[in-house]
Amino acid sequence: MTTLALIPAFNESRAIGQVVSDIPGWLVDEVVVVNNASTDATEATARAAGATVVTEEQRGYGAACLRGLAYATTKDPDVVVFLDGDYSDHPDEMPRLVEPIAADEADFVMGSRLRGEAEPGALLPQARAGNRLACTLMAQIWGAEYTDLGPFRAIRFCDLRALDMQDETFGWTIEMQIKAQEAGLCIEEVPVSYRRGIGPSKITGTLSGTVKASAKILWTIGRMAATRARRAPRLRTRVQRCRTGRPGPVPPP
Repeated sequence: MTTLALIPAFNESRAIGQVVSDIPGWLVDEVVVVNNASTDATEATARAAGATVVTEEQRGYGAACLRGLAYATTKDPDVVVFLDGDYSDHPDEMPRLVEPIAADEADFVMGSRLRGEAEPGALLPQARAGNRLACTLMAQIWGAEYTDLGPFRAIRFCDLRALDMQDETFGWTIEMQIKAQEAGLCIEEVPVSYRRGIGPSKITGTLSGTVKASAKILWTIGRMAATRARRAPRLRTRVQRCRTGRPGPVPPP
């Protein structure tokens, strides 16, 4: 089984080297850092640490993830793991996410910071409140059992491609979770540790970032709830065709 770690990074030169270095080499075949229009030494630091670096000039978490996904398509790994570049996640805990997939016990594994151990002050009150609201809405609308929207997650690459991800900003993580539920993927949550990242948070560290992210997440939930009846069966068909290798066009979600 081949595994690719994907790290979107915007101005993370102080942290990215440590993130890359702490990823278990025995588990991950390639570490890819998506330099998201950084103005510091993120790219050089990531390369020096041994990562492959690709560039996305359009700023946005989702845009960086989509660029990384395009690169991953040229490698066709079995599993892709996402994590942040500020060293708030614990890269050494990556086996917790990958092992259920390797054992065919899950297709999509979420790292839950709320079920794990969070360093005091790492998960700010606004982040906890936003998580709680979003997960409650996903439970009510989709029957999902998520406790977190955290970035640390692993998914079968074939399934990820079938989800046809679109969001270019703050809605990427919740779009993936909703589509995974709609597509009928086997989803598992595992506890992960969380600490204060190196440098200020790009989202919950500021009032404006929190407001923008919260608004986008709620808008994404509303939009996807309104269109789920026609999208869900198409996603299930996409996943089935991806897994069976059937030729022919795949219906758009």
